[in-house]
Amino acid sequence: MMKVVKLGGLIWLLLLPLTLAIAGAPQDNSRIEARIDTLMAKMTLAEKIGQLAQYRDISDENLALIRAGKAGSILSVRGAQATNHVQKVAIEESRLGIPLLIGNDVIHGYRTIFPIPLALASSWAPEWVQKSATVAAQEAAASGTHWTFAPMVDIARDPRWGRIAECAGEDPHLGSVMARAYVQGFQGEDFSASTAVIACAKHYVAYGAATAGRDYNTVDISEQTLREIYLPPFQAAIDAGAITIMSAFNCLNGVPASANYFTLTQILRQEWGFGGFVVSDWNSVGELLNHGVAVSYSEAGKKALLAGVDMDMGSHVYNQNLADLVTNGELAVADIDQSVRRILRVKIRKRLFEQPYVEPEREAATVLSAENLAIALQVARRSIVLLKNDNHLLPLSKKLKSLAVIGPLAADRYTPLGSWVCEGRAEDVISVLAGIKQKIADKKILSVQGCDIAGKQTDGFAAAVAAAQRAEVAVLVVGESANLSGEAASRTSLDLPGGQEGLIKAVYATGTPTVVVLMNGRPLTINWTAEHVPAILEIWQLGDQCGNAVADVLFGDYNPGGKLPVTFPRSVGQIPLYYNHLNTGRPPAADKFTSKYIDLPVTPLFSFGCGLSYTQFDYRDLQITPADFGDSAAIIASAVVQNTGDRSGDEVVQLYVQDVIASLSRPVKELKGFQRITLAAGDKQRVEFRLNRNDLGFYDKDIKYVVEPGLFKVWIGGNSEGGLEGSFEIRN
Repeated sequence: MMKVVKLGGLIWLLLLPLTLAIAGAPQDNSRIEARIDTLMAKMTLAEKIGQLAQYRDISDENLALIRAGKAGSILSVRGAQATNHVQKVAIEESRLGIPLLIGNDVIHGYRTIFPIPLALASSWAPEWVQKSATVAAQEAAASGTHWTFAPMVDIARDPRWGRIAECAGEDPHLGSVMARAYVQGFQGEDFSASTAVIACAKHYVAYGAATAGRDYNTVDISEQTLREIYLPPFQAAIDAGAITIMSAFNCLNGVPASANYFTLTQILRQEWGFGGFVVSDWNSVGELLNHGVAVSYSEAGKKALLAGVDMDMGSHVYNQNLADLVTNGELAVADIDQSVRRILRVKIRKRLFEQPYVEPEREAATVLSAENLAIALQVARRSIVLLKNDNHLLPLSKKLKSLAVIGPLAADRYTPLGSWVCEGRAEDVISVLAGIKQKIADKKILSVQGCDIAGKQTDGFAAAVAAAQRAEVAVLVVGESANLSGEAASRTSLDLPGGQEGLIKAVYATGTPTVVVLMNGRPLTINWTAEHVPAILEIWQLGDQCGNAVADVLFGDYNPGGKLPVTFPRSVGQIPLYYNHLNTGRPPAADKFTSKYIDLPVTPLFSFGCGLSYTQFDYRDLQITPADFGDSAAIIASAVVQNTGDRSGDEVVQLYVQDVIASLSRPVKELKGFQRITLAAGDKQRVEFRLNRNDLGFYDKDIKYVVEPGLFKVWIGGNSEGGLEGSFEIRN
């Protein structure tokens, strides 16, 4: 049985079994390769190179390139009408009718906006992160997007770096779990589905280790650190099925990431067996000239392609230079062919030849649906971290006679969206003030801005103080505006911007019980606030349902259970500061000649993994069986966790391990597992973790992954500090 399809004036005979194979998973690779062979035999060199080029927006210049078969992908085109239009040009007006791969930055939502990724990581709930990515994929796909430039799986140990907002924080295990959740959410069981989008893990690699936290800056780290800290989330994303990777802007040990054969080919393809394609970050191929490793765009294109970058995003370098390189004998056609095949393979597997268009009716029915907003609320509530709650000030009573809601972000409807908001709109956002007003009677609320985000003006302090004096409780909503975190938003100070700390001090001085709600895209240095203010909520930037989620937590309709995925420093002078550091020969102590500061404690303000609840959890009865690996395949570490408070709550139970003596110095602790559990008041549960031998290895001096015999310490607890402690041994 055959199906006849007309594309670009050509008649294609498609065997029905092939169509069925493409729709399913796993697909028939031999049929896909035969189809690629047939198509490539018809392509000119210019058309092949065209598949390696990606451009932004619908312009007359870009439409001309598409008609000429000189574009394989386009980005930043959104909506069924616009994507169908540009796709129609590719299919009906180009010689071969090869559909475009349409990509967009669907980072934490398409139209329904979820919490920023750093906040999502604070949920320690990968199943809900996966749900958020599924909703984002459904909305994006219904609007004509095939491909998202997400998840960002960079590890960030420096909060000065603005793009920490887009990642899962400082830990490779947590980052790997979140990477898998995103990929599974975006792609589903089969990314060819009309409700799925292709995931693209970025930025490969070590982009988050930029010197001084300055975006796009140089990275210089050991290969052990590369492999143990920065690579694992990428490998997890690939293991979960991610079929595209984005190369980064930065240099890595002197070699730009977009011309790095070692990472792009040796590790990614030869060691890991990655079979998808690599797209450069925006103009990162052209920027090889700025890095000083190419004298011309021609040389830049050659280096990037041979290193392993298949698609050139935005720079025009491939389209304008690769053909001449072939003519001059500097590139072989085979070098280009392998990249073309990788891209066509993804297009075929996505079924773009069969389903290039989307139905506008489906878009209207999918985006910003009530169901999607309900999931956004659930995810936002789980992402909130209670950092402090002296004397059980929270939750607040709904019977309050008066409440002052103060601060420059209280009524803000744009900042909760965070960075990279795709089709998100401020009018869809529930502000913190609006959420509180929906929770308690409007007449009880005294609302005052107090100050701006930027600037040192104190003119509004008097009104804020007056409101606080008239209220039973003051809620201060402060933090960073949306443009103070994200790409190209590095900061040298992590203090609250402008006069916000002064506003907090003025309100606190009234004696009115004060709650600080932090809305920000990175850890902040809030020492005075942490010392004096009795209750602090870290809400990050929560997306559309921000105000409803915050109000639910403030008034006890939801018991917060989030934990920090990143360390909060006391001072910028402590950075980089992260929990899984190596020991020194002279650990911090009272003695003068030890590893410490003379003007500040070495400890963080808030540690990785910490977060409170409106109830309490008790840990007891640590068990490790068997006591050593010996001939066993795994060790089970477990503990009983009991809710000893008077209300139901969530606890994130965390497992940490230390290799006590090894051939190389090892971290003082490493997260190896976690589970977010819900316990009713008085209930208890034994939580188990399985440790395989291979979970306990590291890269030795010869960069070989080894698991060495010896003693290992184990901790199970509610954060990275303390917990029940035990041990086991690995024997040869």
